[in-house]
Amino acid sequence: MQVKEIIKLKGGTLYTATPRQLLADAIATMADLDVGSLVVMDGGRMVGMLTFREVMLALRDNGSRAEGITVGEVMVRDPVTVYPAMEANDLRRLMIERHSRYLPVMDGELLMGVISFLDVAKAVLEEQSFENKMLKNYIKNWPDAQGA
Repeated sequence: MQVKEIIKLKGGTLYTATPRQLLADAIATMADLDVGSLVVMDGGRMVGMLTFREVMLALRDNGSRAEGITVGEVMVRDPVTVYPAMEANDLRRLMIERHSRYLPVMDGELLMGVISFLDVAKAVLEEQSFENKMLKNYIKNWPDAQGA
């Protein structure tokens, strides 16, 4: 399974913020949409990622207050990205090595979506369920070796 298949399964909906947006507004957006990350866009291109990890660190460093802080101050600049033809096993390895729960998928300069660790788990589970069903069907329809 490749990253492009995972994106197709989950859909390419992107939730975004801008570097000048207040962190408090971005937190509200993440909570309202029940998402763990926002792609930070500026001038039509991705300039960073904001995940709940950066939010938590910013709150810790600022006495649990988000007032006056912008997304650009806390976002991850130049985040690790993946490409559509990357294999799911390589994607999982990269996510584990980099401790990244969310990775943007780039096709050249085009942002195709964001893959979460949950998206990967769902896709792998779906693929395994399909393969399991196919194997069971194959075994069920196996010709009798006795010729009965």
